[in-house]
Amino acid sequence: MEPAAIIAAVMAVVNISHLIIHLFQRQMLTNRARRLRQRGEDIKSERGTELSQSTGPRAMNIMVAMGHVDAVERQFWARVKSTDWWDRIVLQVWDESQWLRNFRMCKGTFLELCELLSPALKCKDIWMRAAVTVQKRVAIALWKLATPDSYRSEANHFGVGKSTVGIAVMQVANSIVELLLSKVVTLGNVQVIIDGFTAMGFPNCGGAIDGTHIPILAPDHQASQYINRKGYFSMVLQALVDHRGRFININVGWPGKVHDARVFRNSGLFRRLQEGIYFPDHKITTGDVEMPIVILGDPAYPLMPWLMKPYTGALDSEKELFNYWLSKCRMVVECAFGRLKGEMEKLTDLL
Repeated sequence: MEPAAIIAAVMAVVNISHLIIHLFQRQMLTNRARRLRQRGEDIKSERGTELSQSTGPRAMNIMVAMGHVDAVERQFWARVKSTDWWDRIVLQVWDESQWLRNFRMCKGTFLELCELLSPALKCKDIWMRAAVTVQKRVAIALWKLATPDSYRSEANHFGVGKSTVGIAVMQVANSIVELLLSKVVTLGNVQVIIDGFTAMGFPNCGGAIDGTHIPILAPDHQASQYINRKGYFSMVLQALVDHRGRFININVGWPGKVHDARVFRNSGLFRRLQEGIYFPDHKITTGDVEMPIVILGDPAYPLMPWLMKPYTGALDSEKELFNYWLSKCRMVVECAFGRLKGEMEKLTDLL
């Protein structure tokens, strides 16, 4: 065979081999693109040039860099929803009365609350989507707590998913407990509290204590333990309040069936009062008795050197007078629970 013919035959074989390899690689690219589309990568096209047989987790990045496929953001898992109601109406149009009526606070207080909770709630944006802002998350939680609205309805209002509403409520609640509870529910100035109760008729008093029931949905486990004496499911909230009815110590979580006295004896407040470390060592002399700082309870609570409760049975004039002033001072805790009554009624509407 002539040299020229041999060269031509070899070149033909080489060209055919290149073509076969090219077609094979093209088919591999088509199959890979189809698999990526099925996983949501939404590849638009392939461009039919040679492709190295790279494998591994960065194969897609190599394909994009070489120009074989187009980079497209994942959007199939996040439906586009309107946020105009929150962004353009609530934030920009609503006046103070609308804020108070719907969020139970003015806009200035809302912004201050967002600033305080920001360290725990702030999230970074990711390339797939922007994070829900701190303001929107706090607003979602406040709206849920202030109005008996469903998750679905609230999600439509704020332009988020239904699961996002539930997550935001829990995140904000946990952040409040973590960052603000110890700052808001705190003992404060003991002498001011003592002076306040003294003006009301009871000397050397550091607070009034009582329990109330917070309605809950029936739990799956040991539901009978949560049925209180009034016949509905609840958890017990124990609160110690000052002379102005502000909470200075709380304990919540015991099943509704549990007696107030048992809740009290198992609380951290009881242990600290028993050890004499909750209040400062401030005693007054009444008759021939040194009286420490005391708290006031109803007949359900145990009588202790630092806990006063009403007399029972046959009463003389002095005991009746004692009960009168004790009852008058204990009204502050009833008023404090009364302020919660409206919110508890909203919770029962959800049951």
